[in-house]
Amino acid sequence: MSDDVIWHCIRHNHCSFMAKITTGIFCRNPYNATGICNRSSCPLAHSRYATIRDHDGIFYLYMKTAERAHLPNKLWERVKLPRNYEKAMEVINKHLEFWPKLLVHKIKQRLTKMTQYRIRMRKLQLKVREKVMTVPRKAAQRHLRRMDKAEKAAQLEKNIESELKERLKKGVYGDIYNYPFKEFDTILEMEKDDLATEEEEEEEVEEYVEGDAMDDIEDMEDFEGLPDGDDGDSDEDDLSDEPVAKKSKGTGSDLRSNIGKKSKKIITEVEDEDTGIKRRTRM
Repeated sequence: MSDDVIWHCIRHNHCSFMAKITTGIFCRNPYNATGICNRSSCPLAHSRYATIRDHDGIFYLYMKTAERAHLPNKLWERVKLPRNYEKAMEVINKHLEFWPKLLVHKIKQRLTKMTQYRIRMRKLQLKVREKVMTVPRKAAQRHLRRMDKAEKAAQLEKNIESELKERLKKGVYGDIYNYPFKEFDTILEMEKDDLATEEEEEEEVEEYVEGDAMDDIEDMEDFEGLPDGDDGDSDEDDLSDEPVAKKSKGTGSDLRSNIGKKSKKIITEVEDEDTGIKRRTRM
């Protein structure tokens, strides 16, 4: 069939490869050299046609002649092009030496464009880029709702627990003994730990204070009332023979009651000028 008749049928009737859009009419045929639907670029309306195709990064030159029109399985002859741009141009010039100059020029333009996008593809593969991942919107919203419900439930349980503990301390429940003992024991242990830390912070402080003049006069009057036969040595012996009262150890409840009170000891010394006897008193 003549090429003009084929083009007339394709252009005016129907073509499965034609794509009409607002910017123009394009061709989806993989053997089209330019991608535009017109008389000079249509591979179906030419018995002698050539183009370049890409197979996994390797370029091939496809050529169609009228001598193979009766063999559809051998209609296109394929020639592998080298990766070097200049050598690929030499192969095209060798196989398309006597072909139409316009078609050869289109094929060379196609080779140039395909070489450029292959270089860009290599650069993009070597460059590290962030991978965009899709997130299911419904699943994310469902997860957020579950988190909100769990937080509200946890807060409610804490409020109930604190309220029950406060009522238990105040004695609202009276003689009800089915409350959780473990939680109550933990509270008591925490209070004991606080008391122990306060005891460690507090230390005994001893202070020495000089006696006043009035206290010295009263002590002298006491010494004047003693009998004359007693010497200073006897007085010291009497003081040493007096039974010393041992300080009884307080119970745990007394120690806890005395927590927070600092113990102060005041010692006064009085010396008699006539006898030379020293007397110590504690306040």
